[in-house]
Amino acid sequence: MAYLNPLTKFLAIKIVYYGPGLSGKTTNLKYIYRKLDKASRGELILLETDVQRTFFFDLLPIKVGKINVFNTHLQLLTIPGQIFHEQARKIILKGVDGIVFVADSQIPLLDANIESFNKLKEDLLEHNIDLFKIPIVFQYNKRDLKNLIPVETFNNVLNTMRAPYVEASALEGWGVLETLKEISKLVIPPWIKKCFKEYEKEAIHKKETVIFSQKDKTTDYVPIKKLKLKSEKELEKEIEKLTKKYAPKLKKN
Repeated sequence: MAYLNPLTKFLAIKIVYYGPGLSGKTTNLKYIYRKLDKASRGELILLETDVQRTFFFDLLPIKVGKINVFNTHLQLLTIPGQIFHEQARKIILKGVDGIVFVADSQIPLLDANIESFNKLKEDLLEHNIDLFKIPIVFQYNKRDLKNLIPVETFNNVLNTMRAPYVEASALEGWGVLETLKEISKLVIPPWIKKCFKEYEKEAIHKKETVIFSQKDKTTDYVPIKKLKLKSEKELEKEIEKLTKKYAPKLKKN
């Protein structure tokens, strides 16, 4: 569930990038970090814990700007793709507002995509979330390679709800921002409507658009802040802490 501070007009919407291991979830976030202007995004953060095996978790806060009366941020998170990180996935999915499912387009990995998608259904049910009712965008990644799974196959096997999908190469950068824009269009308007009744009236005459401020030039270097955590409880607390960190503080009179 999005974090809302009505006093400061701050809204943080949580989007989780889900998919099999090495499908390109973190590569998506790194490209977004490199492409967006510094004023429009926060730090790229890596959380590590020694519970079971080490897993990685990335958080990239994006400033969308002022929509209606809200200063709206997107909290982008990646989820461990490996099957054995079950508890970590459940923690990260808590309160999720939208999903980007990053599928690996290589033919030998079709079963891995299906297995990961089935785990997504199970993980969402743990939070009483129906996959068919939550905003979701499919990204068919690694389309720059050869011997690919046809888009039609992906749509028949995974995207049976006919949600938006984007063909992409996160490594080369194409399709990445398009994916972010597609999920933004799905998650932002419902929250604006929930928060302010006035939006219902304005929505008839005005369609909200999301524009991400981009750099003219990009570099390959991506600074990553690393945080070492001792337990899954610390992980959950750190996620909540980071979500609120970027909220503007009230000015004292």
